[in-house]
Amino acid sequence: MLDKKVEDLKVLFTKEQIENKNIELASKINEDFGPNEELVVICVLKGSTIFCCDLAKLLNMPVQMEFIRVSSYGNAQTSSGHVQAIDLTLPNLENKNVLIVEDIIDTGCTMEFLINILCRTHKPKNLKVVTFLNKKMARKVDIEPDYYGFEIDDKFVVGYGLDYEGYLRNLPYIGYFEN
Repeated sequence: MLDKKVEDLKVLFTKEQIENKNIELASKINEDFGPNEELVVICVLKGSTIFCCDLAKLLNMPVQMEFIRVSSYGNAQTSSGHVQAIDLTLPNLENKNVLIVEDIIDTGCTMEFLINILCRTHKPKNLKVVTFLNKKMARKVDIEPDYYGFEIDDKFVVGYGLDYEGYLRNLPYIGYFEN
């Protein structure tokens, strides 16, 4: 069970801030792709699930949702830098518009891995990346998302899909524990 208490969480982004940011992100994506362009949305499990579903509801084009699972955290609070591909099963994406949806990009190792795999094996027409949280200060590889919600500093965050040892994903806000 958790060794930290929800009451000790400090709110970083409220439910309202998250909702407004999703509208802003969807607007940019809708503008870039247009209402007649089909889009394959790839949700990176498990952390991106809530963000991906909320975002997909705001997209105006025909959306096909797919799910993959990779890990670089395990139960740790920092990325190991080693990406473990758990399930990368995807349909044919050749010549399709693809949007990878991630909860947080920190070291960039996972995203670099995914971009390389998708470009090499699937050859999409257009590949874009959206992440809800962008932790630039933790980058180990030169990766920048096409779209991001909020830039954050070096905090371990939970809520809105992000977890602590499998818990707290269901919080409607993003919070952090002070050291």
